[in-house]
Amino acid sequence: MNDTTTSAPKARKAADKSARTRAREFALQALYQHLVGRNEATDIDLFTRDLAGFHKADSVHYDALLHGCIAEAVALDGLITPLLDRPLVELSPIERGVLWIGVYEFQHCLDVPWRVVLNECIELAKSFGGTDGHKYVNGVLHQLAAQLRPLEVAAAPAKTGQRKAPSPRAADDAV
Repeated sequence: MNDTTTSAPKARKAADKSARTRAREFALQALYQHLVGRNEATDIDLFTRDLAGFHKADSVHYDALLHGCIAEAVALDGLITPLLDRPLVELSPIERGVLWIGVYEFQHCLDVPWRVVLNECIELAKSFGGTDGHKYVNGVLHQLAAQLRPLEVAAAPAKTGQRKAPSPRAADDAV
């Protein structure tokens, strides 16, 4: 038997996507229209609902993300900005939209585990953003997860393969 698989990760098939994942994708596209075109949420909403495949999305989650992110844009930016290494206006609209979605979900979608929010946002950034945008999104959202969901993050077991920082006591013992 020939094994023709490669080590490259497979793209997620459209049929494998959950309704919430689809909602996030449509919400990101809608937020992009808002950020770039300054279009009103109601106009964007009407347009987006007519797009192919929207019927497979969780429309309630989509509504919450689109309207919630736009309504809370100033507050979301206020949480994001201190963690950036550049001015907010220098973020791509995709990165900014993904960060909005992540922060909004951390704050308002407590039924979604923080690691799911983080992973979904990384996947959005990989699918729609620039080459390394997902790494930037990961770094910012990881810090915000610890800030916005501290008990959940603290209770989460460390992922295997990650290095633990040496304790200050271990450093003292090495002297």
